[in-house]
Amino acid sequence: MKSKLEYIWLDGYLPTQSLRSKTQIASDFGGTLEECPMWSFDGSSTQQADGSASDCLLKPVAIYPDPMRLNAYLVMTEVLNADGTPHVSNGRSTIDDDDEDFWFGFEQEYFLWDTLLDLPPGFPEKGFPRPQGPYYCSVGANNAFGRDCVEEHFDACLEAGINVEGINAEVAAGQWEFQVFAKGAKRAGDETWIARYILERTAEKYGYAINWHPKPLGQTDWNGSGMHANFSNTVMRESGDEKVFHKICKEFGKNIERHISVYGADNDHRLTGLHETQSINEFSYGVSDRGASIRIPVGTVDDGWKGRLEDRRPASNADPYKVAAAVVKTTKESGV
Repeated sequence: MKSKLEYIWLDGYLPTQSLRSKTQIASDFGGTLEECPMWSFDGSSTQQADGSASDCLLKPVAIYPDPMRLNAYLVMTEVLNADGTPHVSNGRSTIDDDDEDFWFGFEQEYFLWDTLLDLPPGFPEKGFPRPQGPYYCSVGANNAFGRDCVEEHFDACLEAGINVEGINAEVAAGQWEFQVFAKGAKRAGDETWIARYILERTAEKYGYAINWHPKPLGQTDWNGSGMHANFSNTVMRESGDEKVFHKICKEFGKNIERHISVYGADNDHRLTGLHETQSINEFSYGVSDRGASIRIPVGTVDDGWKGRLEDRRPASNADPYKVAAAVVKTTKESGV
């Protein structure tokens, strides 16, 4: 039997990379990563090579059943140079420490985007819908827009084996969120990128694009979109020591540039100090504080200071590989 292998990679566009993919046919394929061959592509068409030396390599790193096609698999890849070294656009290769003791939960917000009207569903052609408020976790056609697409994406992720933990409508019309949980920085990045890919492909069927920009509605009185990074390690999950969490948060406060530099382009449009954000130029943390840079969930406190932290600064367009790498590095530098 012949199988379709959909090779997926990140291109070289700046400041925000896009997903690319292409298909090859494999005979008698058993569904394992080891069976996926190295492949190549024309990097001159993706801002990753010059036309005079255009070949870039695709190294398979993760594989999932394709929920959208029969006898097919989604193959996440890293981009390598022709000599086998990591390409400069390869965010996965920035993960020096893939410690699976670190657990990640990414809360991926996004806007569905009507490609004909150039607006989110639920927005009139002129002006704005009702102010934000009724749309968050909403029910009913007056408040929830694009649910069919969102539910199909949710089911497809589950069918592919992505560890999605939930979905919900967000605070603006046409804005939604899904959550992905994984152990280890690389696995967390792989699953989040594949979930993004499945969302893009699902949205095609409905005439939607996915707008990953952190503030697609400009400087209006509407929330932007983030990719909040929940994280923990064994010490955080088991110590029961409040000082551990303060120590980590203070270390993050010492390394603002390390994090903001990889937390997504145009994040300054979103991190203004308004709309449940802290200013991009400031750092704060607090229990149950959604206006802080890092929120200490009340559940962590109620469980006797055992649990996780939530870095609320990553933007919706951030590379989860780079976000996870920065989180691991700074947490370990705190001595925890």
